[in-house]
Amino acid sequence: MRCLWGLVAAALVMTGCGGPHPAPVHPGPLSGQAIEVLAVWSDEEQAAFERVLDVFERRTGASVTYVSGGDEVPTVLATRLAGGSPPDVAGIAQPALVRTLARAGSLVPLDPGTESVIDAQFAPVWKELGTVDGRLYGFVFKAANKSTIWYDAGQLGPGFVPPRTWDGFVETLRKLSDTGDTPLSVGGADGWTLTDWFENVYLQTAGGAMYDRLARHEIPWTDPSVRTALQTLGRVFRPEYLPGGISSALQTEFTESVVDVFGEDPQAAIVFEADFVAGVIAESTSATVGVDARVFPFPRIGPVSSVVSGGDTLVALTDEPGTRALMQFLAGSEAASIWAAQGGFVSPNREVELGQYPDDSTRQIAEELVGAENLRFDMSDLMPSAFGATRGDGFWRAMQDHLADPAQIDRVLAELEAEATAAYERGDS
Repeated sequence: MRCLWGLVAAALVMTGCGGPHPAPVHPGPLSGQAIEVLAVWSDEEQAAFERVLDVFERRTGASVTYVSGGDEVPTVLATRLAGGSPPDVAGIAQPALVRTLARAGSLVPLDPGTESVIDAQFAPVWKELGTVDGRLYGFVFKAANKSTIWYDAGQLGPGFVPPRTWDGFVETLRKLSDTGDTPLSVGGADGWTLTDWFENVYLQTAGGAMYDRLARHEIPWTDPSVRTALQTLGRVFRPEYLPGGISSALQTEFTESVVDVFGEDPQAAIVFEADFVAGVIAESTSATVGVDARVFPFPRIGPVSSVVSGGDTLVALTDEPGTRALMQFLAGSEAASIWAAQGGFVSPNREVELGQYPDDSTRQIAEELVGAENLRFDMSDLMPSAFGATRGDGFWRAMQDHLADPAQIDRVLAELEAEATAAYERGDS
């Protein structure tokens, strides 16, 4: 095994300077070996990832099969593990699930070679996200910068200057509303968009240490810091700022909220969400990212630049030479650069050159993600999924309740605390 792994590592190093389209290597050091990867990506994302895998196959001679589990990756993975046939590699969006699987013995710690790549090319915060009880089990391959505000440059005009502060953002919305516009599109039917709003505001109003404590339920959801964040958020969730008012926002899904800004019949000029908004723009509108569709950082409330991130953590479930070789390849900047050049992708790997990204907006998003002074992972994905990531329940529903009636803040806080307590006591993942 060691000899074969040495040959694989040598093959990866020797061809590492060949760019994203190396000449085929046949037979390679992994000829005849089959590797299976399970992750969420489908359609255009699947095609982009499979191009990354093509490079690895040509270089090593291995055969890699990709399986898209969509939103059901946790269920598919649980079924495969129960049946004794796990994939070799899986992409998992929830760090809480990574912890659960690692502690259950279902994951294989990353080998020293892969860990050295992560040490060299990722900021320490990203390594911490993949570490469970002192051992490194995974790394975020495809990240999301969830601290981005998108706007239609045509609607707002050439003189528009993106606001840098929360007060400036509120003032921008007020001025646009005063002219008769409804400036802000909110996809409230998808509760996760509202939790993303809250997480950005909470990180800036309460700070990183309190964010971590709330995510671990070391402080209650009735804490004054939560009230402060909800009250701050209420300054932009005003009916006169939203097309159709609050009731319409609660019926608007995420994709529709983007189309309502960049589609043929715009209802608003501004929408908040992560860099994956670019994919919706490309698929559902005629707008061009970086030209019509532009972006600015989530307005500052606190003293430092803060970014809430999400992403898919790649983990190994088998201890085979092919698995180890693929994990090391995917951890490196070359693999990330291959997808970056195709668009619809942001990497936390700080050695991916900004020039690899296809437009100015994506380059800006990537630069803010890598350079953030205060970065935290999506709180919903850090918490038990029964509370943090269940459609129509828990955190998602409570945020919808708050949007529907901000005057009922005491009831919402009590609801959040009761459901969080139950989920953590059950030990849900």
